[in-house]
Amino acid sequence: MSTGLKTIVYPVKDLARAKSLFSALLETEPYVDESYYVGFRVAGQEIGLDPHGHAKGLTGPVPYWHVSDIRALLGALVDAGAEVLQDVQDVGGGRLVASAKDADGNLVGLLQDPVA
Repeated sequence: MSTGLKTIVYPVKDLARAKSLFSALLETEPYVDESYYVGFRVAGQEIGLDPHGHAKGLTGPVPYWHVSDIRALLGALVDAGAEVLQDVQDVGGGRLVASAKDADGNLVGLLQDPVA
């Protein structure tokens, strides 16, 4: 089950420059500011900057659908013809992410928050 599209992650080559640009665009400072990820929260939306995104095969912004069973949904996407770009991975604190692309090259991200 999906609870909607709540996160968009941009692959970036120059994290400091991208952080400056998005801070100006969103008119706020990041709530997470690490060498591996910078995250902003604005109006219930997460905007992330991933300096390793290009190396993971990401070619542009990735919309992340928040889901309750990431492994089952990723499997269903593959059965429907998607290609896995990033298999399910814990990115900290039990938060799981994965990404795939459809037959047209569109990127689809999946995100599962830890069960409370």
